[in-house]
Amino acid sequence: MVSSLASYPIPALALAFALSLAISALGFRRVDWFVSTGYAFSIAAQAVIFPLLHWGRFDLWAGLQSAMLLAYGLRLGTYLVSREGSPSFARELQASKERGLHIKGWLKLTIWVAVAALYVTMYAPALITLAAQSTGNVVATLPYGIAIMLGGLGIEAMSDWQKSRFKAASPAAFCNVGLFRIVRCPNYFGEMVFWAGAWISAIAAYSNAFDWLLSLVGLVCIQLIMLGAARRLESKQDERYGSDPSYRAYVSRTPILFPLLPIHSLKNLRVYLG
Repeated sequence: MVSSLASYPIPALALAFALSLAISALGFRRVDWFVSTGYAFSIAAQAVIFPLLHWGRFDLWAGLQSAMLLAYGLRLGTYLVSREGSPSFARELQASKERGLHIKGWLKLTIWVAVAALYVTMYAPALITLAAQSTGNVVATLPYGIAIMLGGLGIEAMSDWQKSRFKAASPAAFCNVGLFRIVRCPNYFGEMVFWAGAWISAIAAYSNAFDWLLSLVGLVCIQLIMLGAARRLESKQDERYGSDPSYRAYVSRTPILFPLLPIHSLKNLRVYLG
């Protein structure tokens, strides 16, 4: 029988929340780790623990879904850790540390609990899939969602790699090579695609209003967070490179986030998180 800890929803959600709390507690050492390494490794931990608890009760597609989430978490986590040693990131890292100094007490505790809950909702589609398959249900939407997840992960990984290479050679310049010729924030776009795919992969497993609500909270929140991240990056880059005519020309011809959509700025956007 499936372990009682894996049963859905309450025991599994409680375990997922406890895992996310434990890992994102890294943020008490440095606040930005709540939403960076804590985020990445919380997703990775859930993608290890729950397949193990459901072992032998899910098919290849559900295994691939979990593998994609594990790959996502580990790739992002290792990238974030390695980036901290990069000279081109030193200025942003120092600014992040300074911002974190002003976050203390109950506010820090509130952030910790809120982000841990968010990471549970983001992983929820995979948890719902595993629970459905453990009772013999077929989740027909898995292959379609996994294909989208793979595309999103590829975009994100490629853009991070391209930017790292570019910044290593030209730390003071703005990145406009590779995928950055198509949109100015391809890594954020890739993340949005990945999580949309994760949600789509489990559509056939959503059997009640709670499943839909839980999974949609995670999907909507991460999409809004990425919009907010792109908006903040736009402001930072405008401040840093705004006097450069080549940067202004790049901004005028390159969409900020969505390929083929002529949206070049999110400065006036007000519906976002983060």
